[in-house]
Amino acid sequence: MTRAADPHLAHPRLAHPGSAAAPPDDPEVAARAAALVRDAVLGDLARRVVAECGADVGLVGVPEQLPGHAKGDEGMVLRHWAGTRADLLHNAVVPAGLGLGGRALAERAPAWVPDYRAATTISHHYDAGVAADDLYAMLTVPLMDGGTVHGVVYASVRAVVPFGDVRISAVDALARAAARALAGAAAWSRGAPRPEPRPEPRPRPRPEPCPESRPVAPVRPLTPREHEVLRWAATGRTNPEIAARLGLTRNTVTGYLKSAMHKLGVRNRTELALAARETGLVD
Repeated sequence: MTRAADPHLAHPRLAHPGSAAAPPDDPEVAARAAALVRDAVLGDLARRVVAECGADVGLVGVPEQLPGHAKGDEGMVLRHWAGTRADLLHNAVVPAGLGLGGRALAERAPAWVPDYRAATTISHHYDAGVAADDLYAMLTVPLMDGGTVHGVVYASVRAVVPFGDVRISAVDALARAAARALAGAAAWSRGAPRPEPRPEPRPRPRPEPCPESRPVAPVRPLTPREHEVLRWAATGRTNPEIAARLGLTRNTVTGYLKSAMHKLGVRNRTELALAARETGLVD
């Protein structure tokens, strides 16, 4: 496995768009240099997911032309890892749509499950590798820069636990920083001017004690009950847990969540948690 380095310091002249360094005249040298930066950034990303986000295992899939697949078929290979005990997931081939990582790659959106082995919303092509490493809860986040996907990062825990919005946001922040570094290296290797650094978003103030009384981002505001169900869902509670806590039926909770997701313009519970945090609906 490639030795890890800090994504922001992997190579000062490549990772930082503001550097005055010019790309080499030899395109092959530039391509090799960019590949080295990419490996350093992605290797460090896997390590930091474990060190900083409370995960037991970090994995990173790199988009590649998959062996035995038609040219243009989307997929990736798990090239970087941290915290693994077995090697069945090392260099695993993941076509778009398969497993949780393949789903994130295909949908261009984060995805998570509290128990990978019992999940019914994903394929189970990688159960042997997941079981060998004793993994249960898993989160996957695509590394996006504009419309380009530079890879997918996995954060997994050796326990059945919900991924709360704090942990989701932490992994997402690392993924965004890595994607920016990779985009800068790619632009540098092409000899193109790199974009100006994007300022980090300013922290949002904590919401008032009564969130229902403050204006929210959706054009159609959430009802008090939708907001109450949303707050519990954003912390990773399942529909049965929310129903038991609020004295509702599971179908009623599902209806409130679907209505809230429609108003916020999101497609799944992971996007719902991120949108709720970014709009100030939850802490």
